[in-house]
Amino acid sequence: MRCIFFLLLFFSVSGYSQWKDYIIGVKGDTLNRVDKKDQKQGPWVIRYNEVRGEPGFEEEGDFIDNRKEGSWRKYTLMGDLFASENFRWGFKDGTNRYFNLNGDLVKEENWRALNPDKEYDTLDVEDVTNPGNYTTVIVKNEGASLKHGTWKYFDSNSGFVTKTEFWQMGKLDESDGITKAKPKPITDSSTIKKPKPKEVMDFEKKNAGKKKVKVRDGSVGY
Repeated sequence: MRCIFFLLLFFSVSGYSQWKDYIIGVKGDTLNRVDKKDQKQGPWVIRYNEVRGEPGFEEEGDFIDNRKEGSWRKYTLMGDLFASENFRWGFKDGTNRYFNLNGDLVKEENWRALNPDKEYDTLDVEDVTNPGNYTTVIVKNEGASLKHGTWKYFDSNSGFVTKTEFWQMGKLDESDGITKAKPKPITDSSTIKKPKPKEVMDFEKKNAGKKKVKVRDGSVGY
């Protein structure tokens, strides 16, 4: 039994020794890891306190070599989900969604991250006059994200799209102007029950039965 204990202790110490800094979460996992090269790695929870009237928030997600990667989520300091974002190479990439405090979707953005390790990158650009057909364009890489694709703005009461924008490589396509959606007539919006976005439903299911959720187990101030 003593041999098993020392063996487990050895592996535990060995696992932690690869990190220059880290914290231990409530489940015993390591969070906010910094490797020997001072690069952030793995799961992180970051807390931003209120500054000059701007509300504070927490965000959680993964780092790879000091860059945000994959899905990140933002919460109010009361634990309410208000943003679901995606990253690649540390920049916004793909579809990002933003919610109000009731969990209603209010905005949906699309971004395209450029690989900062390349001098040039490529983008697939859709022909607005012939939807479904794309042309590959080579662009000078300035290490950033470009607005690229459809952006939608929603009415939080009805759930209808109030405005749609189409972006091509960071530039607003105004060939057809900015499209305004025409909502259907509503006699009483309070009687209409809207389906909540998948991100909000997943969040509520995960935290069902709990009070306001705080992550809570390894937040650091920045």
